[in-house]
Amino acid sequence: MSSTRRDFLSNTSKLLAASGLTGFTASPLLTGDDDRKKINTGKIVVALIGCRNMGFGDLENALKIPGVECGALCDVDSEVLQKRSADVMKIQGKAPALFKDYRKLLQNKDIQAVIIGTPDHWHCLPFIAACQAGKDVYVEKPLANSIAECDLMVNAARKYKRVVQVGQQQRSGPHWKQAMDFMNSGKIGQLRKVNIWSNFNYGVGQPKLPDEVPPAAADFDLWLGPAPQRSFNKNRFHGSWRMFWDYGGGLMTDWGVHLIDMALWVKGITEPPIAVSASGGNFAYPDRSHETFDTMSVSYQMKDYTINWEHTAGTQLGPYGRAYGLAFVGNDATLVIDREGWELFPELDNGKYKVAAMPKQAGRDSHEAHMRNFVDCIKTGKDPECTIENGRL
Repeated sequence: MSSTRRDFLSNTSKLLAASGLTGFTASPLLTGDDDRKKINTGKIVVALIGCRNMGFGDLENALKIPGVECGALCDVDSEVLQKRSADVMKIQGKAPALFKDYRKLLQNKDIQAVIIGTPDHWHCLPFIAACQAGKDVYVEKPLANSIAECDLMVNAARKYKRVVQVGQQQRSGPHWKQAMDFMNSGKIGQLRKVNIWSNFNYGVGQPKLPDEVPPAAADFDLWLGPAPQRSFNKNRFHGSWRMFWDYGGGLMTDWGVHLIDMALWVKGITEPPIAVSASGGNFAYPDRSHETFDTMSVSYQMKDYTINWEHTAGTQLGPYGRAYGLAFVGNDATLVIDREGWELFPELDNGKYKVAAMPKQAGRDSHEAHMRNFVDCIKTGKDPECTIENGRL
């Protein structure tokens, strides 16, 4: 174990041992209306922690908003860091400061907001540190890998009065809102259950590979961070880490987070289910490198409806000819939706539709709208579309 990792784990254990975050010393924060107005009239400087895929996509969306500037990037892989620095330079004509350690980045008082796009096992710690440092936070989903981590993050956000947007961007999507309004108007009748599925091929993992020496450009020790010590394997690193329990939860915590969120949102659910039952395992693809389940079924018993999750990784095609989606089953019709749009399947009564047929409603990407909502809330101090409490569900 390197001295960097040893020091990090020592400091982290002390931080997390502080019940209710009492170990933090509050920093000067931008919490008052006057301070938010100052942000509203000037530029907003953001930083990105975790620069590969989704994180950088989030940053690109932020930089499309007038008045937003990238002040810093942080990544444990120097090749990724240099590439993204060049990308940012092309976008804004100004190079960001570069860091390998997020703790040093957070010392920069000019940075007002942080985007966290790290692997899932690295969400909690920089999030808490960012809140303590007085930064508003856009954190990718899932919020964290455990309920305990989620609770620490909720406590930090509320203690330090931060604006937090969780990257469950469908809550900002116009066609998702339209579908929710349609169902809440009563047009599908009483909602009885929501069937959800996601069958993407990547859920089976990559062909197995032997362990090897970590790439020179990456600080693999720091990449592991709070996760258990492991030998380096490409299949547990960039691009496929989420198929291992140390870092992620497979299709369930990748797509399930997005889709199950919609099944909760339609009813405004804020409490846990009454009961949960689950089954599954790795029943296929023994030549593939993954720990998370390739086959899984979960049923959530809510107060007056049920939510059913299914994934069968590698089959790709699912119900209604869609690889993923939700089917909201009501007495009078079933509404089926994904990111491409939604459509209605009316029930019949004596050969007649219970609900008038309608053409498929088109959807569009909601990532930009979600980031714009976050930036607007930085200025106003209002709650964004997906609060940290929503993300914790």
